Amino acid sequence: MNARDTDFNHIVSIFMDSCRYDSCEAASTPNIDRLGAIERRYSYASWTSPSHYAFTMGMLPHKSPKRVFASEVYKEEFAQWSERTGAKDLEFRDFLPELSLPKVLSSIGYTTVGRVSMPVLNQATGIAYHFDDYQLMDHHNDFAGMVEEIEFSDDEPFYYFLNLGETHYPYMLSDENLPHISGVHGVLKSMDEDQDHGSDGFFDMNQMRELHQQQIRCVEYLDGKIGELMDKAPENTYFIVTADHGELFGEEGYFGHGPIIHDKVFEIPFVEGMIP
Repeated sequence: MNARDTDFNHIVSIFMDSCRYDSCEAASTPNIDRLGAIERRYSYASWTSPSHYAFTMGMLPHKSPKRVFASEVYKEEFAQWSERTGAKDLEFRDFLPELSLPKVLSSIGYTTVGRVSMPVLNQATGIAYHFDDYQLMDHHNDFAGMVEEIEFSDDEPFYYFLNLGETHYPYMLSDENLPHISGVHGVLKSMDEDQDHGSDGFFDMNQMRELHQQQIRCVEYLDGKIGELMDKAPENTYFIVTADHGELFGEEGYFGHGPIIHDKVFEIPFVEGMIP
């Protein structure tokens, strides 16, 4: 597909890692709310890497519709990028054969930029493929640094793909005194370490509630930074705010995400649109 002469929207996709739907619902989010009502949607996967791979294909969290053929849902999902970009003739066939959103966007003149917080999404992985500029941040909770470096241009549209680690365990915004659960950081450097959760069996539910409340506070912090990003974004900027999967805080004996089948792992917040 050839580049077009149309003025396209800038696109900012924000993925709050591990943020479950009810955490976002419980948080005060005046900036995210500017985009519309936050929906309950569902992730295609329960772990960071496969979820983000689906995002790079162009497949965002789904609504779990009934009485439909999956292939028709997928085609409709790909076609929605026509409205998001402003490229009215963008179709499912434009994604073939690679099924790569950054490649499609690059082909119509976008500069594609990825900034990620989780090491499992680092620039050596296949997720980084087809991006013009893709980097793993030095720290897993540096959305403020992303916002500071983001720039927009009047001459070309930008697509920003942002994975935020603040809502991922250990939900640290600073040197806070929070429960530390060994072995569940979900980062590469600790995946080969022995996991010691102590001799008391599972986790203390008071700790679980404290961690859940901290994830809610992290959403509120991110909302403030999203407001700063909205202030510097041009009017023709299309925002997508969602998560890659949810999180368990002790429900039915589960903590975290990944090899878990539970509604709270797949329920995630979703909202998109232009700032009114």
